[in-house]
Amino acid sequence: MSDTAQIITVAGKGGVGKTSLAATLVRLLVEAHPDKKILAIDADPAVGLSTALGIDVTTTIDDIRKEVVATVEGGDTKSAMELLSEARYRIFDALVETDGFSFIAIGRPESAGCYCKINQYLKEVISILSENFDYVVIDGEAGIEQINRRVMEKVTHLLLITDSSKKGCQVIQTIKKVADELVMYKEVGVIANRIPSADVVQFMDVGGLPVLAAIPSDNNLAEFDLKGENVFYLPADAAIVQGAREALKKINLI
Repeated sequence: MSDTAQIITVAGKGGVGKTSLAATLVRLLVEAHPDKKILAIDADPAVGLSTALGIDVTTTIDDIRKEVVATVEGGDTKSAMELLSEARYRIFDALVETDGFSFIAIGRPESAGCYCKINQYLKEVISILSENFDYVVIDGEAGIEQINRRVMEKVTHLLLITDSSKKGCQVIQTIKKVADELVMYKEVGVIANRIPSADVVQFMDVGGLPVLAAIPSDNNLAEFDLKGENVFYLPADAAIVQGAREALKKINLI
């Protein structure tokens, strides 16, 4: 990781609006830092961040990994270092350059339930790519799998997303405990999303973690999600945009 890169990882239980928030964070960073290099990494096998950012994905990191594996299985005797060097070169081919930011998707693991190889590869990718950008936003998969496998072992900001449910709050506390043992991070905070009312936050058990923003349920965003529309088209006063802006200000990123 470069000394200047700000790496923001978004994590939480599935279904709490994690991907929409990650996309909104990218949008706000682009708006606040037009002169900076910003990268969005879709590290969720569901590949939803691309849709939320209006990106058409043609090549993923896993596609590249499969090509490298096929080369080895085909009898190529290249050394491990040569293969990694080749993979690095191809990684930049998979980058999608768009107005204001770059994007890359990790893709799906090679078989259901087997994340080991793709996660090891992802760790290398994050390390390689972060050296070339000022801000990196990573939309992680639901739960703690990637953190548990030390994929995200160096980040600057760990943003834990939950709704008002007890389960959502338990998941972010578990992620925090795992991160404390396995991840190097500078700041951690919670974004309470899709909450029925601001009063609810005081009753949520987030393990004493700072709540950076409380975002009410938003019918407009639900419609956006349903249609798969780009978050850049959300109005500036949309609840998720205001909440994400508040969170970024509190951690001094905008």
